[in-house]
Amino acid sequence: MKNLKKIVILLVMTVLLTSGCTRSFKDEDTNKIYTENILCKPTDKESLEAYQKNENVDIDKLPACKNLKITSGGYEGLWTNILVKPLAWLIVKVGLLVKNYGISIIILGILLRLVVLPLSKQTINMSENMKKANPELQSLERKYANRQDQESLLKKNQEMLLIYKKYDIKPFSGCLVSFIQLPLFFAFLEAVQRIPAVMEERLLWLDLGRTPWEGIMSGHYYYIIIVVLIAVVTYFSFNNVNGTSMNEEQEKQTKFMTKFMVVFITIMSFSLNVGIGLYWFSTSAFAIVQNFILKRINRKK
Repeated sequence: MKNLKKIVILLVMTVLLTSGCTRSFKDEDTNKIYTENILCKPTDKESLEAYQKNENVDIDKLPACKNLKITSGGYEGLWTNILVKPLAWLIVKVGLLVKNYGISIIILGILLRLVVLPLSKQTINMSENMKKANPELQSLERKYANRQDQESLLKKNQEMLLIYKKYDIKPFSGCLVSFIQLPLFFAFLEAVQRIPAVMEERLLWLDLGRTPWEGIMSGHYYYIIIVVLIAVVTYFSFNNVNGTSMNEEQEKQTKFMTKFMVVFITIMSFSLNVGIGLYWFSTSAFAIVQNFILKRINRKK
C-alpha cells in the first residue's frame, strides 16, 4: 500500500508538471481571459480583436479550426504532440461530423472509456474477487493482530499472497484505469482550451467555454445543473468501486476519502468550463452503467 501511494503521488505530480502547457492572457479592454497558445483561429469578433492586440499570437499563421491538423503549431514536446493535439484534432473532426462540439466531447469521452474497457473489466473482476477473499483476509488480520515480530510478519505476507493467488487477485491491476484516465483528463482539458471553436460553441443553452461560476455570477443560474450532474456521477462513481476494504479501519478511510473527493471535485467543477464538465459527466456516467453491467455479468458466472 505504501508503494502504491508513492506511485499515485508521483503520477499526479508528473501529470501536473507536464500538463501546464496552456498559457493565458487577459484582454485589458474586456477583462476576459483567453488561451494564448491556441491551435486555430477564433471566429468571434471580440476574440479576434483580443488576439490581434497580443504580440505573442500570430493569428494570420493559424489555420481555421475546421482545417486543424495534428501537426498544426509545430512540435511542442511529447505531452502535447502525443496526447493534446490528437485529442484536439479528434474533437474538431467529430464536431464537424455531428455539427456540435459539445456532442463531440460527449462522444469522444465515451469512446475513450470503451478503449479502456478491458482494464475496467479487470478492475471489476479484481473487486469481486476481493469481496470473496475478504473473510479469509479478515481472519488473517485477526490471526496476526498481536504479533509484530519479523517472522510473524513474513508468515502473514506469505499467507496473504496465497489467498491472493487463490482468488486471482492482482492489487495493482485495479489502479490501471485511474493511471490512464488521469492523463487523459488533463490532456482533454488542455485540448478543449486550445480550440477557440469549441470555446465559442453552445450545447442547448450552455456556453462550452464558460465556467458554471461565470454563468451563475452573470445571472444564468441554470449553469448549476452542470455542477449538480458532476457531483452526482462522481458520488456514484466512487461508491461503485468501494466494498473491497480488508478491515474496518480501511473501510472508514475509504468512506472518508470518497466524501472528500466528491466535495473537492464538486467545488473544482465551478471553475471548469462547461466543455470539460460535459467530458467528466459523460465518462463518469458511462463508467457507472458499464460497471453495473460488468458486475451483473460476473455474478451470473
